[in-house]
Amino acid sequence: MQSKRIKKLSFTHTQLIAISFILVILVGSVLLSLPVSHKGEGSVPFGDALFTAVSATCVTGLVVRDTFSCWSGFGQAVILCMIQIGGLGLMTVISLGFLFAGKRLSLHDRKIMMQSSGTDSMDEGLSAFVRNIVLGTLLVELVAAAVLAFRFVPMLGWGEGIWYSVFHSVSAYCNAGFDLFGRTEAFSSLTTVATDPVIILTLASLILIGGTGFLVWNDLIRNRFRVSKCLLHTKIALSVSLVLVLGGTAAMLAFEYSSAAFKDFNLFEKLYHSFFAAVTPRTAGFNAVSFGEMSESGLLLTMLLMLVGGCSGSTAGGIKTTTVAVLIFATVACAKKDRSVNVFRRRIDDDTVRQASAIVLIYVLAAAFATMIICAIEPFGLKEVLFEVVSAVGTVGLTMGLTPSFTLASRIILMVLMFAGRLGGLTFILSLAEKRSHPLVERPSGKVLIG
Repeated sequence: MQSKRIKKLSFTHTQLIAISFILVILVGSVLLSLPVSHKGEGSVPFGDALFTAVSATCVTGLVVRDTFSCWSGFGQAVILCMIQIGGLGLMTVISLGFLFAGKRLSLHDRKIMMQSSGTDSMDEGLSAFVRNIVLGTLLVELVAAAVLAFRFVPMLGWGEGIWYSVFHSVSAYCNAGFDLFGRTEAFSSLTTVATDPVIILTLASLILIGGTGFLVWNDLIRNRFRVSKCLLHTKIALSVSLVLVLGGTAAMLAFEYSSAAFKDFNLFEKLYHSFFAAVTPRTAGFNAVSFGEMSESGLLLTMLLMLVGGCSGSTAGGIKTTTVAVLIFATVACAKKDRSVNVFRRRIDDDTVRQASAIVLIYVLAAAFATMIICAIEPFGLKEVLFEVVSAVGTVGLTMGLTPSFTLASRIILMVLMFAGRLGGLTFILSLAEKRSHPLVERPSGKVLIG
């Protein structure tokens, strides 16, 4: 009887990953609810603390309360810890935890854990790989914090300047988008330092490094940055990222050159702000200009970039660059009537194509249904609501200022989207499903007209 009860309580490794995220969120919510975590008298509603904890752990950046104005130094430290854990820890510590516990993973679970940790092997070299991730992360964040300190220390003094440098370095590297610039104006993000290229470009570099992925950087370093010798994943991730950054920068410059958002910038400022506007949607959540002043084309491009996101196995969210690339390659192969999907002299297996199709469909349907429901609840327009929804499901954090005004029901929808987006659409669905054995029976094929 007892053995049956234990069997019923067993979880798959995918479900354990989801549960671990939930535990971090709950602990963070309780800590943020304590009086020591917020400024001023009174208390912060648990719902606001929960939303902040979900956003921080899922490295999103959507907030219902300004981080600087609401949370004390202790509260900000709690948020920073959740950002670091959400962006790094659960993709490394959990993987090692299963291995050190001596649990054997199935092939399916190995693929899920590979996506979570960003490695191509769950048996060989994982400890060294994770160690490199941690040391590399700390090194990059420390160097970037030192660079930012040259700007923040003269501006704010030693103590607060160093804290600002560390906080924004970690937040940018983890693609979280949390900021402390509410000291001058609540929810202002980087608009108050928009004319400082050192701050803007340093944060953009951190976003790119964190969003490229641990596997890509490990592969590049191992092959001494000779891309031709790198894995297929690395080649595709770098190629798509380069196209999105360069193409996005050029498109943003064309769309926003004469817009109200860029009207006060000179040519150099327009150039680096176009670059930043192409980088931050993937998926950092900092904004240096008001999205309410951007053109319709610029907003649509921003939403597309938010939906694509960064690279697999990185601190970024979204559908992922390699997922989109696989679908594009599969579409081209279908148009050419090729029997297989080939790229860089390698064949992409059919399971990967099916998974890519499922992931895109999950994200699109989730965004569509959430937008419809929130539009039925809230008195806001479709464009504004869709922007917030895509930002949540892509774990971006960019906003048109609607999230603090949303009702509890809409905030719950955003929290579910952030949680699902951080786990990954396919992983989230698998975590809800029970582990079943499938009979080795192949059904007769049937014809279905499509297109």
